[in-house]
Amino acid sequence: MALGGAIGASLRFFTSNLFKYIYPNLPLGTFVVNVLGSFLIGLLMNFLENKIISENFIRYFLIIGVLGSYTTFSAFSYEIVDLFNNKKFIISFFYILFSVGSCLLAALIGYNFNKI
Repeated sequence: MALGGAIGASLRFFTSNLFKYIYPNLPLGTFVVNVLGSFLIGLLMNFLENKIISENFIRYFLIIGVLGSYTTFSAFSYEIVDLFNNKKFIISFFYILFSVGSCLLAALIGYNFNKI
């Protein structure tokens, strides 16, 4: 699990910084990380249900380790507070709605991916 966590944190750092470099004024890095991670978690939940890969490998290494440290609620929370502090209330409101909605939708799509 610790190795998975190190891999996920490194991937998150790379992805977030790439998007911060391309779009410095928007919190897209955290958004992309969380939506992609949610999709992958849904996909892996389906694998768990269908026992395609070892249950322990998926649950502990991939979902809890890699994707648990790849996705980040703390960075999302920080960005929301920062937007509020900078009086960007409308952007923060839409960021909350769009992020939560997109992550839930991505997880559902991932879970049902083989049925599409």
